[in-house]
Amino acid sequence: MPVPTSTTALQSALSDLLRMHAPEATLLASVGEEVLRVRADAAANVIGADLVPPDDWFERGEMTWLTRDGALLGLLWSEDGHVPATAVQVLTMLLAAARVDGANREAEVLVTQLPMATAWLSADLQFRRVSRPFLELFGLTDVHLVGRSLSQVFPDRPALLTSLVQAAAGRSVRLADERFEVSGTALWVRGEARSYFGGASAGVMLTLQDVTGEYDRASRVTALLDTDLPCALLSDAGIVLNASQGLLELCPPSASAAPGAPLWAWPCFADVPSEAVRNLVKLAATGGSARAEVALANGERLPLSVRRTSEPGLLVVEGLTGRRDGQLPSGMITQVLAQSDDATVLVDASGRAQLVSERAAQLLGVEASRLVGLGLTRVLGELGVRTFTTDGDPLLLPEWRTLTLPLRRELLLALPDGGLRHMEVRAAALDTDAGSVLLTLRDLTALRRAQARVRHNARHDALTGLLNRMGLREAITAPAAVRGGLGTVACVDIDGFGSLNAALGKTACDHLLIQIAARLHDMATSKGGSAARLTDDTFAVVLPTLGAPEVTQAVQEALGSSVRAGQRDVPLTYALGLVTPRAVTTPDAALGDAEIAMQHAKRQGRAQVRTYDPGMRAQVARAFELEDALRGAVAGGQFTLLYQPVTDLTTGRALGAESLLRWNHPALGVLPPSQFLPLAGHSDLITEVSAWVVEHALNGRQTIRTALPERFGAWQVSVNLGLEELRRSAGLGRVQTLLSEHGAPDIEVAAGSLIDHSQETLGLLEQLRTLGAHLSVDDFGDGASSLSALTRFPLSAVKLHPTLTARLPDDQRSVALVQGTIDLAHRLGLQVVAVGVETSEQLDMLASMGCDAAQGYAICPPLALPDLLKWLQAH
Repeated sequence: MPVPTSTTALQSALSDLLRMHAPEATLLASVGEEVLRVRADAAANVIGADLVPPDDWFERGEMTWLTRDGALLGLLWSEDGHVPATAVQVLTMLLAAARVDGANREAEVLVTQLPMATAWLSADLQFRRVSRPFLELFGLTDVHLVGRSLSQVFPDRPALLTSLVQAAAGRSVRLADERFEVSGTALWVRGEARSYFGGASAGVMLTLQDVTGEYDRASRVTALLDTDLPCALLSDAGIVLNASQGLLELCPPSASAAPGAPLWAWPCFADVPSEAVRNLVKLAATGGSARAEVALANGERLPLSVRRTSEPGLLVVEGLTGRRDGQLPSGMITQVLAQSDDATVLVDASGRAQLVSERAAQLLGVEASRLVGLGLTRVLGELGVRTFTTDGDPLLLPEWRTLTLPLRRELLLALPDGGLRHMEVRAAALDTDAGSVLLTLRDLTALRRAQARVRHNARHDALTGLLNRMGLREAITAPAAVRGGLGTVACVDIDGFGSLNAALGKTACDHLLIQIAARLHDMATSKGGSAARLTDDTFAVVLPTLGAPEVTQAVQEALGSSVRAGQRDVPLTYALGLVTPRAVTTPDAALGDAEIAMQHAKRQGRAQVRTYDPGMRAQVARAFELEDALRGAVAGGQFTLLYQPVTDLTTGRALGAESLLRWNHPALGVLPPSQFLPLAGHSDLITEVSAWVVEHALNGRQTIRTALPERFGAWQVSVNLGLEELRRSAGLGRVQTLLSEHGAPDIEVAAGSLIDHSQETLGLLEQLRTLGAHLSVDDFGDGASSLSALTRFPLSAVKLHPTLTARLPDDQRSVALVQGTIDLAHRLGLQVVAVGVETSEQLDMLASMGCDAAQGYAICPPLALPDLLKWLQAH
């Protein structure tokens, strides 16, 4: 989809920034209601309304999120894994500026925000808007530029005027380098101009780059051309910037030659202009290395080499004629070093380079022939090559006469092009008498970067870029952090993330996590703290200067608004656990304490906050011990079932019984399900426990039927099963096998679990009914209950929550509520069973209301199977 006119200006600015700072990267930018895909080498296009990265971005390369004030502005991805920090900064700044005024912001307003020297001119070449770097480049103000014509601002610049006229006519033009005088200092600029459309008008976009440093470096290279070899330094257009005396001496005495003319036009060559020289320059300018013999004006032929230097836009020309005596060692060593892949430099006792291998020349970014015979330390200093220790401290090159050999050390080499290389340097004496030293340079940059990346990945989360658990633990235990005080540590766990992942898919949820991470990161760093991602949906923040109330408020503000995931705006709720400095014993223990508080908050329901106290850890320890003991409870025969009969309120006849699980703990005694089933529900233990309950309930049912076939040949038992556990394939599979073999018992499902009206829940209940189970809603009428569930799902009965019957017969509101529930259930064809009936008065009232059946101590307490059999025989 093409980019709309309203965002063309912003797209062009983003493309310019990518081309300058991250030419291989791809940007997804949120602009207004649309998301743009932008590359430096292609036109932008609209990919939709949601800022969702492609799946392959998660599988390779490196993705960086661009955020400002908790908002996700864009995603920057590079396949080679390198995203420059400068690119992140300038793109974030521009997207944030565009966000302030919306997607329809005028182009010239955006120009003022660009971090490069940029000017927008009208079609008749009057300045309309300029960026701050443009003003700073020329030492001007808006008053000097806006509203004035190009010829007024830059008089006597016919070449610049001609180029911009061509740009206004629709051509993209690369500008020739121009020299300006600014406050008495020479300024060289290079740029481009093109037609530009933004808002409701058109014009010309002029972008300039300060290349003064390039010309300064070229002038410094002049010192290296002090040789009798025919050498020259060219621009990539073939213009001679500097020439050696050896090249000048090849020109006829009557001919004049000076820098500023193309090399192929120099009179030293035959057939001026020399097409052979022109072709060599063209080939080298495209990135190759060109060599050929060319004819000279004196009738001789000269082997000529032209290739790029490490300086952008600079070429070097070398005539391969004889060399000065004593510059290069001859014989076997020359041949060996020439063939070696090592970067080697041979230095004599006075520090002069006697041999520089091609690999060393490439590594240093200096032409080998320019170094030979010259003082290595002085020349490298003039070229701007600097050395540092691996810790970044400046390092001076040694005096060669006093150098202790052999030597081996690592250092950082800062090159003239701004590159920084990690080098291993070895020095050995080659000729003791002459004092020559052989330097071998090994580039460790790729290795050290790989090691740094491994260290980074070990301490950072791959998806969000935040610290991971290890990284946060190191950060809070670092000496500086300990001295400064830990402050408050908070753990955030997103409520219901598993369901979100199932509903939205991995890509959308990854996007959601990136946005959450961005918000927490911005919040934490703005307050001098750190943020981390501990697990899939659990995050942590450390805020050294804030207490628990301030941290709670800060997290609530950061995560208070909905997050866009896929096609939805997702409101977030979360469990928040905090630990304050008063409760912290050691920084290392703080993270664990915050997680314990967060787990306590989760157990209280959604959107809960808890602050750690030592009693929580004791509770967790008890829960762990209980869960550990629970693993051996089934095999150890520690479970038992009790049965509480359910009787018909009209006939008084026992209809069946509800099976009630108990755990005979060796040390704690008899435990009800409420004390251990939640622990089992967090692991695979719940499927094992559920299968045990179903199996023993079916055995108990068969015992009653066999013992009393005439009266209770159709005796039925009911069991409580959690839908969440049954949804696990292993749990449903084990239970389904038992039901298929022995016939299903009645199954009671908690009313709260039927709030989920999904097709999955309906399918699960239908499957249980086809196996012969009668389905009842347990605990109906208290807490989370859904009336619509009574019509949507295949139910047979409703079991009233004990709190409803407990208030009978005196509480008139409870009487009305129970009567209404009974009437509603009967209208829907459902039976009603009252649970927790304690008195005969309650039984009488329930019977008068039309309740079908009841269970409770007023009828019979829960009994072991032998006692139930005796009770049935007596009733």
